[in-house]
Amino acid sequence: MLEIREMREQDAAAVAQIEAENFSKPWKEADFLGAVRDEKALYLVAYLDKILVGYIGMWMVLDEGEITNVSVKKEYQGQKIGRALLEKLEISGRAKGVSTYFLEVRESNQNARRLYESCGFSVLSIRKNFYDEPVENGIVMCKR
Repeated sequence: MLEIREMREQDAAAVAQIEAENFSKPWKEADFLGAVRDEKALYLVAYLDKILVGYIGMWMVLDEGEITNVSVKKEYQGQKIGRALLEKLEISGRAKGVSTYFLEVRESNQNARRLYESCGFSVLSIRKNFYDEPVENGIVMCKR
């Protein structure tokens, strides 16, 4: 059974490992530790059968939440874990006063874009050549 809870310091190393597997410029363990300790951040982890399989996080300012990280271990992708994390983050964010969510995704990341669109996000703008390794546009999405 999938369990989603707030990230703790002891989760940071496993989260950083998933981050490194899925991104060309990954956050480090210290970055996640900093987020866990910051009251303006909300980071969640997903466990399946006691295995950390995914995480999501955002920074909150006033009534806005900027989702900075969403990732699921490759072997667990396609099992709706990302959707469950996103839904739980929205519920938790609303409880903290967040009403508008922003995120950014690589233009080529069609799976993530489909997930976000199916969860009510829409394209707000395009950041030309925002990413490197490889160079690619960033799509800014928003949900109000």
